[in-house]
Amino acid sequence: MKKRLLFTLITVLFLSSFILFEKYNQNNLFITYEADLNEKEVKLYWKNENDINYKSLQALKDWLHNKDEELIFATNAGMYKKDNSPQGLFIENFETKAQIDTLKGNGNFYLKPNGIFYITNKNEAKIHTTENFEINKNIKYATQSGPMLLINDNIHPAFKKGSKNLNIRNGVGVLKNGKVVFVMSKNEINFYDFANYFKKLGCENALYLDGFVSRTYLPEKKWIQTDGNFGVIIGITNK
Repeated sequence: MKKRLLFTLITVLFLSSFILFEKYNQNNLFITYEADLNEKEVKLYWKNENDINYKSLQALKDWLHNKDEELIFATNAGMYKKDNSPQGLFIENFETKAQIDTLKGNGNFYLKPNGIFYITNKNEAKIHTTENFEINKNIKYATQSGPMLLINDNIHPAFKKGSKNLNIRNGVGVLKNGKVVFVMSKNEINFYDFANYFKKLGCENALYLDGFVSRTYLPEKKWIQTDGNFGVIIGITNK
């Protein structure tokens, strides 16, 4: 009996230590932020009312501050062209401001399947591959990027375990409970491991946003990056 109790105690201690180690390890590898769209205002920003591109997270933060709104999270929302215009589909407040890109090409954006992150008029966050996406009047915000990280719970088939293609990366996923989760790697990481982290979080679909240019603003976790020279930005405030 004593041996059995001792074995059980050792097992519990081991599992507890492992869980704490995993949590500590993940906290040191990633900046992760979950948002309930019924509690937080998740929007995509490109230009202000004067048709001036925000470009940096600081500019968006200042603009919101002038409107008595507090930015609680921000990150770049996908790839962009040299003039800081969105690469691929961009919908803002139900208005399509950049058309969907279904062409073939080089680079991460065109590593098919790529995909679209969007928010509906019912505050539902969704991610679909570009080929399975249909524009409709109920889409309030949308941004296209690529490649997909997870497609229906499967890691993108082009990603290789142990790949030496390392980079800073940020992405977005949707959890089974409907919450949206944003992740940025603190250090360089390959696509496979980055996608696998979204899988561990419980996402079925996740989309890569961008690489080494990425920035994330999350003061509650003491992660404050406010620079950048972006196209579209994801910004979150309280409702």
